[in-house]
Amino acid sequence: MTRAHTGNVGPASKSTHAAPTRSTLMNTVTTSTTSAWTGMVTVDDTALAVTDTGGTGRTVVYLNGAYADQSHWRPVIDELGTGFRHITFDERARGKSKTSADYSFEACVRDVDAVLAARGVTDRPILVGWSYGATTAVHWAERNPGRTVGVVCVDGAMPYGLTGEEGRERIRKLFRRMRFVLPLTRPFGMAARMSADEHAEVNIEINELVAAIAPVLDRVADPVRYVLATGANLGGGQEEMEAVRASLDPVLARNPNITVSAKVPSNHSKILRKDFRAVAEAVRETVARAPRSAER
Repeated sequence: MTRAHTGNVGPASKSTHAAPTRSTLMNTVTTSTTSAWTGMVTVDDTALAVTDTGGTGRTVVYLNGAYADQSHWRPVIDELGTGFRHITFDERARGKSKTSADYSFEACVRDVDAVLAARGVTDRPILVGWSYGATTAVHWAERNPGRTVGVVCVDGAMPYGLTGEEGRERIRKLFRRMRFVLPLTRPFGMAARMSADEHAEVNIEINELVAAIAPVLDRVADPVRYVLATGANLGGGQEEMEAVRASLDPVLARNPNITVSAKVPSNHSKILRKDFRAVAEAVRETVARAPRSAER
């Protein structure tokens, strides 16, 4: 299935998962977590544009769709309000972040660690991911058991993906057809500063990752709540998208830590804009049902 994973460039590298070193984060760590902060966090060969509302409430870290920027989270943040500390950031070559030589999924997972360290997050945050970001959140939680109160997956991280050479070529053709449109959609947070072929390689990698995500979901020990769209998607029709969402059913049956919080009428691309209240409610549920041992 060719999913544009709206709102991740280059061929996947073989980089390994590792926490950023202190030198990586020089000049980015601040001592105050109560004040609002906007700036750049240096990691590897790039710098990520980060926004931290500050505050003393539970920390919520938002992980964007594949090519999206942090602006898409504004309705959810406004709905949740000042009772939470909200941290958003643009992935490499997205939004205001700098380009990089590594646009792999592993780099995106490392970037979560970099942002948490740079912003001095000491409580157990909630990870909220949309599309590609949902897969990032689930992988991070599975690798770091007990470090998060829970994960909210917004129409992503479902075990269905387009794989094989035929699938890869389908994805490449889609993005080549879109090559003239991508620069026009970039200012709206819908594309990265990448070539069409680089966009395609990111999409190929995420399709392969989600196709193999079921064992990762089976191992997740922290609560995971899904907010699922019901409409069609760019690159995937109604029937295909229903098959994608149905692929989650066996996982729900096997792992009691994973539940569906809501199914909403919007499609994959518009879910944060049209059904932000359902996403916010899933965050509230995650906090309300957290055991006392996960208070902070």
